[in-house]
Amino acid sequence: MLENYQKMDVNMLLSIVNMKLRNEQKTLDDLCSTYEMDKPMLKARLASAGFIYDLSNHQFKQSIY
Repeated sequence: MLENYQKMDVNMLLSIVNMKLRNEQKTLDDLCSTYEMDKPMLKARLASAGFIYDLSNHQFKQSIY
C-alpha cells in the first residue's frame, strides 16, 4: 500500500499515513521502518503539500504557517 508513497496522491498518502499512525504504529520511526520509507523524504513529500508532523498528536496536520 505504501510502497509507492513517493508518487502517490499526497492527500491519499496523508490519509493512509495518519491512519497507520493512529491504528498500528507507535511512532513515525516505526512506520517508516515497517514500510521501508525514507523518513526525511516522507516528511518532505507531505510538507510540499503544507502538512507537518505534529509529535504531540502523533499525526500529520495542515501547517498554519
